[in-house]
Amino acid sequence: MQADSIRVPVGPGAIHVERYGHGGTGIILLHGFGTSGFLWRNVAPVLAEAGHTAYAVDLFGYGESDRPFDADFGIAAQAEYLDAAMTALRVAKGVIVGVDLGGVIALRLAATRPERVQRLVLINTPAFDELPPKDITSMQRSTAKFAVRVTRGVLGAAPLLRSVLEGGVADPAKMPMKLVARYLASFAGQNGVQHLLALASSVRREDFEDLDLSSIHAPTLVVWGDQDKWLDPKLPDRLVNAIPDSRLSRVHGVARLVPEESPERLCELLLGFIRSGDQT
Repeated sequence: MQADSIRVPVGPGAIHVERYGHGGTGIILLHGFGTSGFLWRNVAPVLAEAGHTAYAVDLFGYGESDRPFDADFGIAAQAEYLDAAMTALRVAKGVIVGVDLGGVIALRLAATRPERVQRLVLINTPAFDELPPKDITSMQRSTAKFAVRVTRGVLGAAPLLRSVLEGGVADPAKMPMKLVARYLASFAGQNGVQHLLALASSVRREDFEDLDLSSIHAPTLVVWGDQDKWLDPKLPDRLVNAIPDSRLSRVHGVARLVPEESPERLCELLLGFIRSGDQT
């Protein structure tokens, strides 16, 4: 299925969105750290074929979206950009689906703009004392060292991001070097390395700490790849206990990047969750 490519103004710049399908429920798909809307290429078309409209978003500063050097790329800012994007896309209220940091942004939108969120899906989402997750905190601690050493090399962001991407899957065959290179393309050259480090530095726990998760009343599905090496395995239960109308579905044998490793199972979960809302 061919997607429509859209540039959506969000204030300090524009974000890139791939739209699949027309009509039905609007489903906003948010990637996480180091990836892009490309993550949803095996999920969005299936949602569209089921009669929905799926929007695979490049978060501000990621993928093909703008990256002004002085912009705020933090979680709170990203939630505001997403709110503006939904207005521009004429999605008054939608199903918000987020992986990793995309899930944190979705959480913040649900807590601060509840009228925007019809249903919420959180996939391997860091929260509480697990934010920032270990892969990002490691990069934050190493920022000064890498900023000098990496930019002098020819590999660009590869030494920084390759381990994050490969660690995001349980099966190495699901993250071959060709796919790593596809995600690395967004961070090519010296400026790309500096930008990746800036994105890592923008992930702040305080953007989560002021949220009251008990105030989120949108029906919520927590999807968890149970081989995630970056997050505590008890975290999904903590999220379900904190969000009133929530349920947990574990996906066995896969890690954080569930859309890469198990897109078929994820589509089943998403469509079943959306249908359950249509029947109420």
